Amino acid sequence: MHPCFHPLFTQFIMYFNKHQDYFECHEVLEEYWKDIAPGDKTHPLTAWILLSTGMYHWRRGNMDGALRTLVNAQTRIQINKESDFFEGIQLQQVIEHLNHSIALIRDQQSFQAFTIPVSSPELDSIIHQQPQPIPVTGDHLIHKHMLRDRSEILNAREEKRRNRH
Repeated sequence: MHPCFHPLFTQFIMYFNKHQDYFECHEVLEEYWKDIAPGDKTHPLTAWILLSTGMYHWRRGNMDGALRTLVNAQTRIQINKESDFFEGIQLQQVIEHLNHSIALIRDQQSFQAFTIPVSSPELDSIIHQQPQPIPVTGDHLIHKHMLRDRSEILNAREEKRRNRH
């Protein structure tokens, strides 16, 4: 299977383009990344993770975090341009959107969403076959990291801490 046809990658595109749910973009791609390249901070998936994280910060008004994160995404894209993880995507348009977003943030401009243009008909078809979650809106979309149930994460951290002793 082509890496961009993986269900977690196609979910990422769906969340980014259709729902602008950048937090979920980060979550699904982080799961994919941890499965195939845990700890490899230069892996091409990290460019997509940083892109969605930067968009999440920008929408929340965290201009410094957004700028730093999107510049890092820009760097990761440049060093991985030939990767399979960018095939089927109009990467030059993504780069142009990213550059424009960085310029807007530097000028302290308001958040502006963009979509990741898909050039592969097969990838586009797979994305559209994804089960559609109920869209999250308002504060639940903008402040998702603060409003989610974190008990599973906290329990895992506590278990890891106990196992160290």
